[in-house]
Amino acid sequence: MAAYLQWRRFVFFDKELVKEPLGNDGAAPTAAPASGPAVSKFLCLPPGITVCDSGRGSLVFGDMEGQIWFLPRSLQLTGFQAYKLRVTHLYQLKQHNILASVGEDEEGINPLVKIWNLEKRDGGNPLCTRIFPAIPGTEPTVVSCLTVHENLNFMAIGFTDGSVTLNKGDITRDRHSKTQILHKGNYPVTGLAFRQAGKTTHLFVVTTENVQSYIVSGKDYPRVELDTHGCGLHCSALSDPSQDLQFIVAGDECVYLYQPDERGPCFAFEGHKLIAHWFRGYLVIVSRDRKVSPKSEFTSRDSQSSDKQILNIYDLCNKFIAYSAVFEDVVDVLAEWGSLYVLTRDGRVHALQEKDTQTKLEMLFKKNLFEMAINLAKSQHLDSDGLAQIFMQYGDHLYSKGNHDGAVQQYIRTIGKLEPSYVIRKFLDAQRIHNLTAYLQTLHRQSLANADHTTLLLNCYTKLKDSSKLEEFIKTKSESEVHFDVETAIRVLRQAGYYSHALYLAENHAHHEWYLKIQLEDIKNYQEALRYIGKLPFEQAESNMKRYGKILMHHIPAQTTQLLKGLCTDYRPSLEGRGDRETPGCRANSEEFIPIFANNPRELKAFLEHMSEVQPDSPQGIYDTLLELRLQNWAHEKDPQVKEKLHAEAISLLKSGRFCDVFDKALVLCQMHDFQDGVLYLYEQGKLFQQIMHYHMQHEQYRQVVAVCERHGEQEPSLWEQALSYFARKEEDCKEYVAAVLKHIENKNLMPPLLVVQTLAHNSTATLSVIRDYLVQKLQKQSQQIAQDELRVRRYREETTRIRQEIQELKASPKIFQKTKCSICNSALELPSVHFLCGHSFHQHCFESYSESDADCPTCLPENRKVMDMIRAQEQKRDLHDQFQHQLKCSSDSFSVIADYFGRGVFNKLTLLTDPPAARLTTSLEAGLQRDLLMHSRRGT
Repeated sequence: MAAYLQWRRFVFFDKELVKEPLGNDGAAPTAAPASGPAVSKFLCLPPGITVCDSGRGSLVFGDMEGQIWFLPRSLQLTGFQAYKLRVTHLYQLKQHNILASVGEDEEGINPLVKIWNLEKRDGGNPLCTRIFPAIPGTEPTVVSCLTVHENLNFMAIGFTDGSVTLNKGDITRDRHSKTQILHKGNYPVTGLAFRQAGKTTHLFVVTTENVQSYIVSGKDYPRVELDTHGCGLHCSALSDPSQDLQFIVAGDECVYLYQPDERGPCFAFEGHKLIAHWFRGYLVIVSRDRKVSPKSEFTSRDSQSSDKQILNIYDLCNKFIAYSAVFEDVVDVLAEWGSLYVLTRDGRVHALQEKDTQTKLEMLFKKNLFEMAINLAKSQHLDSDGLAQIFMQYGDHLYSKGNHDGAVQQYIRTIGKLEPSYVIRKFLDAQRIHNLTAYLQTLHRQSLANADHTTLLLNCYTKLKDSSKLEEFIKTKSESEVHFDVETAIRVLRQAGYYSHALYLAENHAHHEWYLKIQLEDIKNYQEALRYIGKLPFEQAESNMKRYGKILMHHIPAQTTQLLKGLCTDYRPSLEGRGDRETPGCRANSEEFIPIFANNPRELKAFLEHMSEVQPDSPQGIYDTLLELRLQNWAHEKDPQVKEKLHAEAISLLKSGRFCDVFDKALVLCQMHDFQDGVLYLYEQGKLFQQIMHYHMQHEQYRQVVAVCERHGEQEPSLWEQALSYFARKEEDCKEYVAAVLKHIENKNLMPPLLVVQTLAHNSTATLSVIRDYLVQKLQKQSQQIAQDELRVRRYREETTRIRQEIQELKASPKIFQKTKCSICNSALELPSVHFLCGHSFHQHCFESYSESDADCPTCLPENRKVMDMIRAQEQKRDLHDQFQHQLKCSSDSFSVIADYFGRGVFNKLTLLTDPPAARLTTSLEAGLQRDLLMHSRRGT
């Protein structure tokens, strides 16, 4: 039970008297303050008003004369005669323009129910769609209350004898409606109300002594007894959905609220209740201080009409009285047009206009009633911005009073609307660190914190040394529950020395760089850092090994090398031994990790040898580094046996075929470490025979010089000449080697004898006996060659003389053509025929068919053309002066070059038959004979 004595009273309504309109302009109801000067007459209703209701934009009244009056918003009062005697009850539906009334048309107890359709007219009056007697039986009784369901399918009528009738069906038509007695009792029925919950319809029935409910939407109408307390007439109402459509019963001691199946809360509002009404979340009660039995309501109400009556408007949700005023003899309270209207017995209408929400809040603020303001704002459905403003003002008020704990709770309720810096600045004092921590915690919980807020909160935890709160803050179950910037938190915790907490965050939120930084730079736990890298996915493991590999190699070289071997061959994250060995692993570029081993040659060698064995297709840098490492070890080794082993390993690596594309680099490495066997091997592989020769010459390895010439002389003949020059410069006795070289030069005819003699002339120890055999054999061969050349010259001269004679005969003597067959078709010649000086004869038609020119013999033309092409080629080459000069300078035998050009006729002036006639006349006969001689000699060969 809630006592209302502790409820605060406010003036949230403005009281005004409704005045008559100034004109027929349809203006809204106006009112003037009761204390102010009247500018127009106050509205006065007709006398004898007995019953009131409201809805569909009008106030409806019934009087003792049987008339029903309508007061619309324009305040133009209209009415019509509904009954002959009096109107006792009215019910205006809110969703339909239907009015139900109960009245009397004749003397006696015979009330009639009439249903009016206000949208239709019958002779200027509303259309009465149905009339039927209210009393179901023959026993006369007085109607005490009336209610209609908004769906027009239910109407209930209560009587003073304790009975209730239920009309089920369409209440506007007789044939679709069925009337039956729902309830019988011993106490007068004082209130009825329908409640719709889904498809279930309940009817509340209240008498002077009890309260019950019926389910009228089904069969048998089950009944539930709710209470043994009743109320008087007009003292019950149905609340709106804000109070869950509860049935309100206003007794003299308390106000009770009921659900269809049970009693709800009650409120101890004192005073004899006269009227109860529900208006927009408020409970309106009119009462008298002097208590009167509810039973006397039917007999003594008029006799006490002069008593003062108090109207209270209660806010049941927020527990305060929104308005309280004294009226004289209230007839009823109506709600329409968003206001309350109080009708008094003198015919006056008082309007109670609710103040706007902001005005009410300001009134509460002035009294520092912030909690009540908050509750009021929520009940009025104020938006979140307005609520946040109230919370902020409430927080400022508490802060100014020194209630910092309460203030921070209000500021927390402004999160999302109020700038956090406004609150944070108020609690930066060290003594307020607990309040600041609470605010920042909530800010993070709502995911509205930025990096600065996270830093500040963590600093608060560390200053307070509250490890439990710190762990609760950072140890969330899933990524979706994280309400802060993880990287910022890690950085702050690291700076504060909370390494374990920072590691927890880094590991659980996959901030691998931060985890490794803390392990390596702060904790120095290298084993754990290496283990962590081994659990990472391939890309992250690779990048972190590149970043931290040198540090790990310096402190734990063996374990680091082992991880690098796996990373570069077949890497799978360790996952505490649960790795999937069926899926193919990844491998990194092993060459990129070589710098990590800068100060660890032993581990580097093991890594390189492992990569070359397990992964033969490793990058070239692996083999280059391995070769350099082996050569270094070989060069610095003092033990002969170990040195020999290292020598074999280096040679084996060179012969592996991995240095074909990087020949120069391997050669430089071997030369840097004076690895001669490797140098010679690479020279031979690169076909650098000159360098091999020079190497043996520098080391005066005569036998090796000759061996190199014998092995590679076929590919590079100049080696023999270099060998002869080399031995020729030596002062010691080298006859054996000179003889071997000369023998090969002679067999291959590599040098002219004169050049051989000149070369050996530089050697003081070389005597004539060294080259005697060579010279003798050379002279003999040249003598034989001279004899052969003289024989060939003699034969050419004889041939030339014969050809000259033939030419002369052709010029001076007649030519007899004795050919009897055509040289083309071999048929007997017939006139006309064509004959050539060369001796060929043709049929004219054969000649015309096969000849390309009238002046050329078709048979001799191919040979003659070859000769002409040779002559033209010689003419073209004769002008190649630059080419001749270049060959003459570069050749070791200039005489041979000159003889070649003489042989090709470069130095002769020849005239071609295709030259112009003028040029032909100026040519000498000798030039023509030379041409003919050349052509005949070509044919003869």
